[in-house]
Amino acid sequence: MVSSSMTSNGASLSIVFDRLRWEEKELLEKALRLGYNARLVDAKDLVFSTSGIGKGTRAGSAIDGMNLGDVVIQRCISHYRGLYITACLESLAIPTINGYGVAETCGNKLLCSLALARHNVPTPSTYFIFSAEKAIEMANNLGYPIVFKPIVGSWGRLVIPVKDREMMESIVEMREEMPNPLSKIYYLQEYVRRPPRDIRAIVVGDRVITAVYRYAAEGEWKTNIARGGKAEPCKITKELEDICLRAAEAVGGGVLGIDIMEDEARGLLVHEVNNTVEFRGAASVSSVDIAHEIVSYAMRVVRA
Repeated sequence: MVSSSMTSNGASLSIVFDRLRWEEKELLEKALRLGYNARLVDAKDLVFSTSGIGKGTRAGSAIDGMNLGDVVIQRCISHYRGLYITACLESLAIPTINGYGVAETCGNKLLCSLALARHNVPTPSTYFIFSAEKAIEMANNLGYPIVFKPIVGSWGRLVIPVKDREMMESIVEMREEMPNPLSKIYYLQEYVRRPPRDIRAIVVGDRVITAVYRYAAEGEWKTNIARGGKAEPCKITKELEDICLRAAEAVGGGVLGIDIMEDEARGLLVHEVNNTVEFRGAASVSSVDIAHEIVSYAMRVVRA
């Protein structure tokens, strides 16, 4: 699927997706309103070739007859599809938001936690274990509840507050039977005693453009808006701005969603950084035009 519209501005961008959501439609609408030649491109229709790599290929060159323009905003839900499409785009000198390094780091919770730690960004205590036996032993030593997370995944899928040893052993047994080698890598994080909410802040370039509180739906522990949570405006304090910009710098910058928990003793703790941030929930309560900010940033990247 390719949807586009010609305008008089001359500058052009493509929004690459694999499932068309409200966010991609909003980005297209704002790009067109700003006067850019914008299009939606289904990632599943793209074909790349090595023939143009290393031969002076310029940004915006045609791929399988398709001109992707001056810049691409990569919005794939699939981590691996988006990651490797970004690698192909960058090999053809097409500016892509976000870049491959950012996508790789943010899409892997282990890599993201390491990056945050290297930049001294406050996070929950986190542990990486590489065998089933050691994972159970570590969980028992740390005590319950403890949070288990897959190292790749979104929308809070398979994120589990593990309540006891029996539950931990069941999770480990299940994951050991999975064919995916990533299922054999165990990511455990302390259970933070927080209010029944977290904070989603959106960073665009060097600015925190908006922040919202996310409250879990009734009967839910996870605060994801995609799982029925609700949003309320959150004031951007100096402390919140500082930790968000440090987290963004740690992963390489760009357009990012920073997820933060409020710990009574330690203050703000970053627990995740999102590469293809969903912002419909934030947009519903924010005074900031988030899509406008993202498109404007994309064009600033091209002109820099």
